[in-house]
Formats: sequence, structure tokens, C-alpha cells
Amino acid sequence: MIKPKQNSLVYRFFCWYIARIIKQNFNAFKYDSVILEPNKSVLLLANHYSWWDGFVLFHLNKIFLKKRFHVMIMEHTAKQLWFMKYLGAFSVNPDNRTVLQSLSFAGELLNNPDNLVLIFPQGKLHSSYIHKIEFQKGLVKIIEASNNGFQFLFAADFTDYFEHKKPTLYIYLNTQPASQLTDFLAIEAAYNQHFQNALNKQTAIVV
Repeated sequence: MIKPKQNSLVYRFFCWYIARIIKQNFNAFKYDSVILEPNKSVLLLANHYSWWDGFVLFHLNKIFLKKRFHVMIMEHTAKQLWFMKYLGAFSVNPDNRTVLQSLSFAGELLNNPDNLVLIFPQGKLHSSYIHKIEFQKGLVKIIEASNNGFQFLFAADFTDYFEHKKPTLYIYLNTQPASQLTDFLAIEAAYNQHFQNALNKQTAIVV
């Protein structure tokens, strides 16, 4: 398992670089305004549809959520993108016994109210326009490893071009208290309700 490391110089550089490439590649960066409970950590669940996903949500956290960012990524990705560990990334290998170590580590991170942990519960890349997000079971182990002192934040991300040369990025957000979502099926259903609502809003846009 590859764990996060601290290097302020690398972190500051990539904060600048990620903001720069987002500005260069997107026409606009739009997101909902939500209110977080300041004394609770955040378990951010998001759909996974592009290379941009982790960077986009890192940037959202930097400019809006302002938590200590962490994200679970595949081990082969962590090895390829060496700098990710300096941005809060930690690795998981579903085909290795260390998977339980990674899931427990994620749960322990949630015990610190300053932290945000980003998980892509699909586990693999899918189109952003599918109608249901299928969760992997590892999410349960993460929650069991925590003290449940966190809040859920659901993100549904979409891009559309409309009249622009570059796409506009839309991030639909919704908070949920962990106390109201007590089992795997309830979490999956609540996220899918948010995702469907977001998809309906996105497809209703007319320019």
C-alpha cells in the first residue's frame, strides 16, 4: 500500500498546475454550494467517468470545501503518477490482501474532522450518462473502520459543450448525515437518487 506523504513544495506546485490545466481545458467550472458540518470529516462519493475526476475534485476541495484532501486510487495508478501521494492519494489493490489495509486506512482517516476522503465507489471508469451507479462492497469496510463521526457528500459530475469550444464542467453536490444512512443498500440508493436528480437537471439544460 502506498500512503500519502507531505512535501509542501510539490503540493503547492500541483495546486497551481491543476488549477491552470482546468482553466485551460474547460469553459467553466460550476458546482453547487453546500454547507458542511465543521466538526465532522467528509466521505466524498463521486461517479468515475474520466481522467479528470480526481483532479477536478481536488480543485473543488481547494477552492470551496477546504478540507485535508485524500483520495483512494488504484495501486498501478499511484505508481505511474508518483506525485499523487503528495496530494493525499493512497493506493488500493483489489487483487491483493493489502486491500483490507487500504480500506481500514480510509476509515481511520475519517476519524479526523479535518479530513476529506474521496472514494469512487464504482471502482472502474463508466460513462457519466449511465442511469445507475453500481457500488463495490469495499465501502462497507471503510465505514466499519471509522467511528462514524463523518458526513457523506455526494458528487455527480458531468460535462457538456453546448455553444462553446471547450466543455463546461458541472458538479452537483448533496450532503447526507452518516446517521441516516446505516447500511450499504441505503447508501447506494441515496447516492443513486442524487445522481438521477443531477442527471435530470443536466439533461434539462437548454441553450
